[in-house]
Amino acid sequence: MAKKLLEQMQDALRLQHYSYRTEETYLNWVRRYILFHRKRHPNEMGAPEIQAFLIHLAGERNISASTQNQALSAVLFLYREVLHKEIEPILLSAAKRPERLPTVLSREEAMRIIGQMSGLFKLMVQILYGSGLRLMECVRLRVKDIDFEYKTITVRDGKGEKDRVTPLPDSIIPALQRQIEQVRLYHQEDLAAGYGEVHLPGALEKKYPNANRELVWQYLFPASKRSVDPRGGKERRHHIDESGLQRAVKEASQQAGIRKRVSCHTFRHSFATHLLQSGYDIRTVQELLGHKDVRTTMIYTHVLQRGGLAVKSPLDG
Repeated sequence: MAKKLLEQMQDALRLQHYSYRTEETYLNWVRRYILFHRKRHPNEMGAPEIQAFLIHLAGERNISASTQNQALSAVLFLYREVLHKEIEPILLSAAKRPERLPTVLSREEAMRIIGQMSGLFKLMVQILYGSGLRLMECVRLRVKDIDFEYKTITVRDGKGEKDRVTPLPDSIIPALQRQIEQVRLYHQEDLAAGYGEVHLPGALEKKYPNANRELVWQYLFPASKRSVDPRGGKERRHHIDESGLQRAVKEASQQAGIRKRVSCHTFRHSFATHLLQSGYDIRTVQELLGHKDVRTTMIYTHVLQRGGLAVKSPLDG
């Protein structure tokens, strides 16, 4: 019964165009929820059982607030979209994330790390820092998202399923043009071998049946080899795996002698902070980052407050 239920949930996720990554994550949380309650059918359970599962995760497993919220979203999706059962929201409370200031690099530190990198990963980090993209937003870029004429990058279906436009740095235009030429060569090889299709988001594959073979829809950072798409069984060239970039950033930061915990997302934090330092207003930065609420963007103003609330230490006179 559990297997059939998970298949129904998989269908519901795909019907609503959730990404494959989210699909796998949600299915895993629901599987764990069922196993935690010793394979009881979710129809026989409700808010108290969900609450017990979340308490188990937060207490015994010591997971973060964001992970706990992810598990809650997955289980609620099951009840709402598959079982068509409403759960009383008053009995459930999303975990509150602790307020922590993000790690931010100075301009000199960011350039030192980039200076330790080369090739494709260097270009990707330059986009993270120069355009403020999230890791997966960069990885999922397509050829058509780069506009050399207007010097912009369009982020499609970002967090919250929103599109936004962000600046394309002049300094990386030649490298991006070379990268698109490399994508064209890959695509020609794939077409000649009888392949060349790429996964299209949402219902575009049905609406534009030939678009998935066009160059403009190909990933800007394609994988070196084709692979079988688990959603349809077709052999396609997917985008590059993000783990390679994450390792490259970690290695480059160590080589650059940076004594901070640096991740790919650190460059997005640095992008926002440096724009505010340059005098751009908070609403502009909010729009470039794609934040729904300006309060999310306000965290970077705290980073800029010298010495804590702009207070000068008495030790400095």
